[in-house]
Amino acid sequence: MRTLLCGLGVVMCSMAVHGDNVLWYQQPAEGWHQALPVGNGRLGAMVFGGVETERLALNEESVWSGQPMQTDRVGAYKSLPEIRRLLFEGKHRQAEDLVKRHVLGPRPLGSYQPLGDLTLEFPKLASKNYRRWLDLSEGVAGVRFTSERGLIHREVFASPVHDVLVVRLTSEQTGGVDVSLKLSREGGAKTEVLNDTMLRMSGVTDAGKPSEGVRFVAGLQVLTEGGSVTPEGDRLHVRDANHVTILITAATNYQSTEDPTARVARLLEAARPVPYAELRAAHVAAHAELMGRVRLELGTGDMDERPTDQRLQQVQQGGNDPGLLALYFQYGRYLLIGSSRAPGWLPANLQGIWNHRMAPPWFSGWHFNINVQMNYWPAETTNLSELHPKLIHFLDRMRENGRKTARDVYGADGFVISHRTNANLFTSPVTGLNIWPMGAAWTVQHVWEHYAFTGDKKYLRSTGYPILRDASAFFLDWLVPHPETGELVSGPSISPENVYIAADGQQAQLDMGPTMDQQIIAELFDNTLAAASELGMEDGFVERVRASRAKLAPTRVGSDGRILEWSQEFPEREPNHRHASHLYALYPGGAITPRTTPELAAAARKSLEVRTAPTDQHTGHAHTGNTGWSLAQFAGLWARLADGDQALATLQRLLQNATYPNLMDTHPTRDGEGVFQIDGNSGGTAAIAEMLLQSHAGEIELLPALPAAWPTGQVRGLRARGAYTVDIEWVDGKLVRASIQSDHGGPVAVRLGDNAASFTIQPGATLVLNPEMNEVK
Repeated sequence: MRTLLCGLGVVMCSMAVHGDNVLWYQQPAEGWHQALPVGNGRLGAMVFGGVETERLALNEESVWSGQPMQTDRVGAYKSLPEIRRLLFEGKHRQAEDLVKRHVLGPRPLGSYQPLGDLTLEFPKLASKNYRRWLDLSEGVAGVRFTSERGLIHREVFASPVHDVLVVRLTSEQTGGVDVSLKLSREGGAKTEVLNDTMLRMSGVTDAGKPSEGVRFVAGLQVLTEGGSVTPEGDRLHVRDANHVTILITAATNYQSTEDPTARVARLLEAARPVPYAELRAAHVAAHAELMGRVRLELGTGDMDERPTDQRLQQVQQGGNDPGLLALYFQYGRYLLIGSSRAPGWLPANLQGIWNHRMAPPWFSGWHFNINVQMNYWPAETTNLSELHPKLIHFLDRMRENGRKTARDVYGADGFVISHRTNANLFTSPVTGLNIWPMGAAWTVQHVWEHYAFTGDKKYLRSTGYPILRDASAFFLDWLVPHPETGELVSGPSISPENVYIAADGQQAQLDMGPTMDQQIIAELFDNTLAAASELGMEDGFVERVRASRAKLAPTRVGSDGRILEWSQEFPEREPNHRHASHLYALYPGGAITPRTTPELAAAARKSLEVRTAPTDQHTGHAHTGNTGWSLAQFAGLWARLADGDQALATLQRLLQNATYPNLMDTHPTRDGEGVFQIDGNSGGTAAIAEMLLQSHAGEIELLPALPAAWPTGQVRGLRARGAYTVDIEWVDGKLVRASIQSDHGGPVAVRLGDNAASFTIQPGATLVLNPEMNEVK
């Protein structure tokens, strides 16, 4: 249902108070985690919706502190043989001491920082009938209320077409818009008035500190219909206007030959003469082209007409609201669009592009032991393939530093990335962490997946295969034979962030051949071989990859029926640890499936049951719960095990325990405030897609993990590997109709439960199936 407001100026009647893809509230945001995000992939803002004081917390993707620095421990590879010997002999503490002393480099400085704030101050108003909303379909945030000046309406969006943030202020009363505007920042910035209608804020991140970083510039242009604009100090005052349009943009000197001041002036000059109606229409069309590709309905309920925060509270109290999960699914897509579409250089970081802290937790960087990959898990499945190249380009840019680290630190060919990086693209293992050379190998999965979903051979030849080959080359040198089995193992390495209890009773991390390493490398080699086959390549390098793949140590099952996390059956310090690294081959990988590897799937299920159990099986102590992103991962794992009810229960926990009122995912922090992380939102969206459609096992599987609580629904526009677009409708838990549109044509295998069938589709044609899996002509 949509409530329309018309008659208050151009384009006013398009506002949605509530509907399938709208978050809405009856009060302004009290803090950042209640504000609503807009973004165009480069510029972002959190909109608070205040009545007398409106705050837009501004971000630009490249506002980073810190400079490039040398973080490689040159010659560290000379210590690797001794470290490996110690680990093979069970001397874990001595091995870890050597890694700290001879392998880990200095930790680089710098973090992702806010651009600043735009503050709008209005006359004191008595507001009634207040509504604040974010329309995901249009990419527009808004506020409306009645006052002594009649109906007040405000809108904000981030245009990818004109590369500006746009604010529109309107009053029902003629000449009813009075507002004062200022740009400000917590530190390192100066704001000046350029003329009667323009402000400019400029500065340097962490100016004068060792972590000094980029130079940034933000510009603001005020356009009025009626009334006057008067500068005062570092502010602008608008009086008696009928309508006000505010344009904001920003730029830095990061990776750009264009001066940021000139770029800001150029963007504002280009947007200034465009009427507001055209600015809005161009933005909505560009946003809807991506956002509108997928529609999801999971049934209706009593809460559908309630404000979003009330719906979330009802779920947090144990209620069921399938419509809220459908909204959450679309919100994850919205956040990825807003933080990862063109324009811009950088992929979504730990917070997408939305951050209000000068020193954010984990520097709001790119963390390669699940977070950055999870950000992009829904990119292909939910029909947002155009967002993937930002991540792939980022990975490609890291190859230069990664080759140096491979050579100088590990004594290997190819390229490598460790646990994390920042905007200066360091690739080294650094102090405060441990040695883990799997960052590139895991992320390269996305390089192959982009091809698997699109079938774009030009991309595979020019971009995909060179990255796959370079990543595989590192492991051809890195892997060593296990002295007892002769199998190739990766190490020294860890199972990310988890700790085991060694035979001597001491806690340790390092291992030779942790399960996740072995699974990722196996997948990397498989994808490299598949890419070479697709391109008709067969050479000595391909032969080496094939030979090493055959010698890799496999995934093993322990005496308790669980998949081993390390090379030996070590007990975990935390059985319910937030990471489930050893289940990588189940999800996001695809080597373990209930049909093709039933024994490993059963072991994975038991591992997952222990990870998510309410109490520790050894101590009986209650588990404290998991973080948002880990719950999203667990939901995806349950979906791959075809357990829709467990997947849904896990998603419910995600909403109950790790979701802010604005539906952003939350992660606990030491200061108790918590922090938004986009990975939980993206991971939750991806898990819902996996519940409804899977294609990793060589066939398109319809409704593989449909929970009983979603008896009736439909989804349109999901994507499957092989370049297929899939629509599914179901009633009473049973398929009614499915359509599969093929981009390139060819044979396709389709499964519904135990019923599988094969078909041939012409390029651009659509296959329609009935409940019996027969083609409908």
